[in-house]
Amino acid sequence: MAEVKKEASKKKPKKINSKVYEEELFKLQLELVKLQEWIKYKGLKVVVIFEGRDAAGKGGVIKRINQHLNPRICRVVALPAPTEREQTQWYFQRYVPHLPAAGEMLLFDRSWYNRAGVEKVMGFCTQEEYQEFLRSCPEFERMLVRSGIILIKYWFSVSDEEQERRFQSRLEEPHKRWKLSPMDLESRSRWLEYSKAKDEMFAHTDIKQAPWYVVNSDIKKHARLNCIAHLLSLIPYEDLTPEPIELPHRAPDTGYIRPPITDQTFVPEIYP
Repeated sequence: MAEVKKEASKKKPKKINSKVYEEELFKLQLELVKLQEWIKYKGLKVVVIFEGRDAAGKGGVIKRINQHLNPRICRVVALPAPTEREQTQWYFQRYVPHLPAAGEMLLFDRSWYNRAGVEKVMGFCTQEEYQEFLRSCPEFERMLVRSGIILIKYWFSVSDEEQERRFQSRLEEPHKRWKLSPMDLESRSRWLEYSKAKDEMFAHTDIKQAPWYVVNSDIKKHARLNCIAHLLSLIPYEDLTPEPIELPHRAPDTGYIRPPITDQTFVPEIYP
């Protein structure tokens, strides 16, 4: 038994050192800033989809991607459950208004693939609606690509054991409990159904024009670095960093008198 445990521990990948991780992450984030400027300069339209199981680490990667980017260029879209009106629309209709214009990059924190995942497994759509999605989704994505959109799709893969550990962490840590919804808890009991739904989704939508890229996310730090590095490799860009800027001198004081401080309402200095 000890031999088996020893072998298992050997196979487990070693986590990256925190200092090395922070250094590598910052290097990649600097490259993301360069990519952002290139997207703006060339008028590119980029859509990046992040899908995967609950607690797979999608949100953490998205945060690191847009941490230092201009929110006017890089936007994150995480849509709530559809309204009654939206439920009567063409399925893709609620997503289309969020698609990028020239010079923008959009990050979908879950996307139209809700229909192939949670809606299918939880019974929120009919079998006919599900089958229609599998038929129409590849054509919809090919249409987006033909229109000039760069469409990139990531699936974050997490093991059963690691997902369980992250769920337990969310239960124990007050600042993470909001991440654990009743839907997340229900998904734990339907692990196999989600696996089958994911396999069928890949079989229909892993197309040449917009393939799925799978990110091993059992170790969050590795997943973040690997995903960002891969994203940067998919869009050729040039460094448009401007030359060093010299701040102009401030105009001289010509007798300006500031209004009395008592005329303004200040935030209490609880932390002086």
